[in-house]
Amino acid sequence: MRRKERGMSLFQPSRGNAGSTADSYQSPPWSDAPPWHVGGTAAVPQPSAIGYEAVRASRDFWTIQRRYGSFVRPVCTLFIIWYFLFVMIAVFAPGFMRISVFGDVNVGLCFGVLQFVSTFAIAMSYRHWARRRLDPLSDRLRHRLEGGQQP
Repeated sequence: MRRKERGMSLFQPSRGNAGSTADSYQSPPWSDAPPWHVGGTAAVPQPSAIGYEAVRASRDFWTIQRRYGSFVRPVCTLFIIWYFLFVMIAVFAPGFMRISVFGDVNVGLCFGVLQFVSTFAIAMSYRHWARRRLDPLSDRLRHRLEGGQQP
């Protein structure tokens, strides 16, 4: 078997079973079998348009959307301002960026490193914030939908 064929068979269903992907699903050996996994094959649940419409119409969905926007909009705005401040100072005040902080490390290098630091700080703070503010609502909404209740 050629390398390309072997690699593709890991991620794509075989051509002979193209019409029956739900019947040919096998859970990977490194993960727990999904709850709908029965006897080596799976009946993959198909989401319905009615379920999506019910979720979209629910109060929890719009609360999640509003909370998400209340975090993302200000943080993205501040980060873009911070980034363009860095660029503008680099373009219009190169002498300031060349000021040595210690040794060969200058202000420009410190600003550049702080761009990475602020990116990771935003990612970590969003992770913490979403776990407290979004995950409980999304879990409740998902459990209602999976249980067949109106969201």
